[in-house]
Amino acid sequence: MNDPFESRFPQIKIEDYQQFVGPQVVERVRAKMEKLQDIHITNISSTYYGGGVAELLSSVTLLMNSSGISTGWRILQGTSDFFGVTKKMHNALQGSTINLTDRKTSLYEEVIYENALRNHIRHDFVIVHDPQPLPIIRHYKKNGPWIWRCHLDLSSPNPILWDYLRPFVEMYDAVIVSIPEYLQKLNTPQFCFMPAIDPFTLKNRQLSEQEIQERLNHYNIPTDLPLVVQISRFDKFKDPEGVIEAFEIARKQVDATLVLLGAPATDDPEGAQLYEDILERRSERIIIMSQDDTALVNALQQKASVVLQKSIKEGFGLTVSEAMWKGTPVIGGNVGGIRYQIENGVNGYLVSSINEAAMRIVEILKNPDLRHRLGKNARKTVQEKFLLIRLFEQYLDLFNSFETIYRTKSEVAFHTNPLDKK
Repeated sequence: MNDPFESRFPQIKIEDYQQFVGPQVVERVRAKMEKLQDIHITNISSTYYGGGVAELLSSVTLLMNSSGISTGWRILQGTSDFFGVTKKMHNALQGSTINLTDRKTSLYEEVIYENALRNHIRHDFVIVHDPQPLPIIRHYKKNGPWIWRCHLDLSSPNPILWDYLRPFVEMYDAVIVSIPEYLQKLNTPQFCFMPAIDPFTLKNRQLSEQEIQERLNHYNIPTDLPLVVQISRFDKFKDPEGVIEAFEIARKQVDATLVLLGAPATDDPEGAQLYEDILERRSERIIIMSQDDTALVNALQQKASVVLQKSIKEGFGLTVSEAMWKGTPVIGGNVGGIRYQIENGVNGYLVSSINEAAMRIVEILKNPDLRHRLGKNARKTVQEKFLLIRLFEQYLDLFNSFETIYRTKSEVAFHTNPLDKK
């Protein structure tokens, strides 16, 4: 039976990527996905909006389904206390200290158990994202491989927390991290999948000059001077205070307007407080906004003369690739996944201090030829390495690497060595 909405709301398919990657790549991916037409996958994460994980899942689940692979997405339900604990865990996995009391672990595990009771998971593949839902695996009998996908910077996790979480992690059949520096000593096989952007979303498609100006006018963002922009959650690891300080130093040599834009996430109770704390830094030329408007993000990234992602910790930083895709030069913190996107001096700049960030802002704003060269190379980098079809293919390769035998639609035998090739 034809879906009456299919013609009204056509979904992006693998073939749509041919304009960016060519027919050979599309044919190769198609052959891999045809082997997986009968499987059923679900993802479990902590929030449906706010941050890169939700954005990735929104696009990749739709692409999976349009490719004939049934793929769902479940969201944790939790109290503010629960998300307060998991935010502390999030920070501790990226190296912060944590007071891991019995009360906190009990609350964490109780909410996970309640979610397990609400969700009936009998899928062929289950992908659990980040620490929030991690222990949910222990409440199910597996029908197939379970995969833990950690999007955080695991280069130096807090040892107390990691000792607590490791037994849960080793219940999984595979672990995915973003870059090699995040690999851990585990009995579970590990893989590195860098995130990627969807070029067809409202956030990443090309906007006309009129569309850009309409969005900026709507929020009273002036364009009489060059725009310096950082777009990210209000998180201490994104260093919004450092961005403001770097801009104020740069303004002594160049006239510009800074826009700091963030959006709330339901699993990040610290974000709202940090936003309130930095509002006092606002001025005529320092605009600080909390808005969930993807068209505004796109408009700012396209209009900006330079985009910053001055993180001091960063699992990957999809906002870097988003801006690079628009041909905008990016100044990024020399940390984590940002280093895998920016080649210093070729398609952007990596910085390790506030003064260095200020110097690069001035350099780019004063040199239009440099800005054009960096932006051109930046877009090419994303086209070659960071479009969603690459990440999609990596998932297909992983799924196909598990030797899973389907006896009937309701009976699955899962082999003890899941990573053996067929």
